[in-house]
Amino acid sequence: MSEFDPSSPVNISHSASVPSSPSDRRKQILAFARANSAIEVETLAENLEVTPQTIRRDLAELCEVGLLKRTHGGAVLNDGISNLGYDARCCLKVSEKQMIAKAAARLIPPDSSLFVNIGTTTEAVVREIAAYTGMLVVTNNINVIEILRGNETVTLMMAGGKIRLEDGGIVGKDTAEYIEQFRLDRAVIGVSALEEDGTLLDFDTQEVSVAKAIIANSRSVILVCDSSKFSRSAPMRIGNISAVDYLVTDREPSPALVQHCKNNGVELVVAVPEPRVEVAPLDIATRQSL
Repeated sequence: MSEFDPSSPVNISHSASVPSSPSDRRKQILAFARANSAIEVETLAENLEVTPQTIRRDLAELCEVGLLKRTHGGAVLNDGISNLGYDARCCLKVSEKQMIAKAAARLIPPDSSLFVNIGTTTEAVVREIAAYTGMLVVTNNINVIEILRGNETVTLMMAGGKIRLEDGGIVGKDTAEYIEQFRLDRAVIGVSALEEDGTLLDFDTQEVSVAKAIIANSRSVILVCDSSKFSRSAPMRIGNISAVDYLVTDREPSPALVQHCKNNGVELVVAVPEPRVEVAPLDIATRQSL
């Protein structure tokens, strides 16, 4: 096994030269993981100009020393303490979040009341319902207000508390107390990690208290969660998925989590890409008649 020092700096820009040694290549893989959380074998192989088999060997070594955790088709950073930055999260699983958002939006009727908490996936859901009429939306997410403020038929209510400038989230004791004044039809919530036994996890204890208040004061809870959350970890416990009514995700979870959802009456919704509509080209006679 070649010597590997994960603390050594590495340039991960597109202009960086292809690493010449296995040790340098593994440093660059780790840097990609730190920047993006989830990494895929095929993408790494293309960027680093090696075979997928070589990348799999590299990932096996990084997982062996506890720096990464293997996932289907790649790996994730083995860090259960700190979350990714907001900008990085916005760039992750974009198409999957859009599919999840479309599926979740079908569970929300117009003219209803809705909690929305912090998260890039919950924001994607709000974009899907931005044209709905007659909604009452209560949120601790400044980005949700920005998305909906152009809709004059929507009543928007913002929780007070400490503003996290990094992502526009509002958290703290005051925020949770504000949420507890309401009893709304539905909630759209996100989490940082979801374990096989249904445990919902996050990174910020103040954010956890707000999420608990939202769940407790909603008649129906929709958890939106892309599949990368199944292999992540976080230190703070929100609760269990048994308190949720719907889990909307982009890939079927493990059999254990699927069974846990069934046992607790949680409806699993696996979003799928919308079918492409193929438009047949016009024949020459039709084109000439137009």
